[in-house]
Amino acid sequence: MGDSQYSFSLTTFSPSGKLVQIEHALTAVGSGQTSLGIKAANGVIIATEKKLPSILVDESSMLTFAAITFRFCFPCSGVRPFGVSLLVAGFDDKGPQLYQVDPSGSYFSWKASAMGKNVSNAKTFLEKRYTDDMELDDAVHTAILTLKEGFEGQISEKNIEIGIIGNDRKFRVLTPSEIADYLEEVE
Repeated sequence: MGDSQYSFSLTTFSPSGKLVQIEHALTAVGSGQTSLGIKAANGVIIATEKKLPSILVDESSMLTFAAITFRFCFPCSGVRPFGVSLLVAGFDDKGPQLYQVDPSGSYFSWKASAMGKNVSNAKTFLEKRYTDDMELDDAVHTAILTLKEGFEGQISEKNIEIGIIGNDRKFRVLTPSEIADYLEEVE
């Protein structure tokens, strides 16, 4: 018997010691759009590819970023954000923070992280470019260069999105014209 009979349970380990649904979810996340987060000295940026799954999808219905204005935590009693990997940016009493939550419910604090189909190359690139004293503008440039590393085709303000939370603690998504200005600077 294989692990397939254990594919329907979130909390039952297979004989080989695996949570099969978590493995399926991690595989799904690994084939998704490349997304990354970078913690700067004065804030956090999150950047992602913006790719519609079909030309028939209404672009206005696609939600890439969401501002969360309340405290939240995941309970530890077998409840997981199944099939979801999140980059969470914000501030606490220690300053800017970046967390990544994976489908198992595990979460870690990061200086910079990536997920999606180009995760290995993106993380390698971030390891080479990241510095602790990086400012938000440098983080945006680094994010664009990281996305360019694994991007299929020409990168433009139409196919990436960038969100920023700065020292003012207000989250905002860069406009296409702001992204175009950053793209000119990295050319």
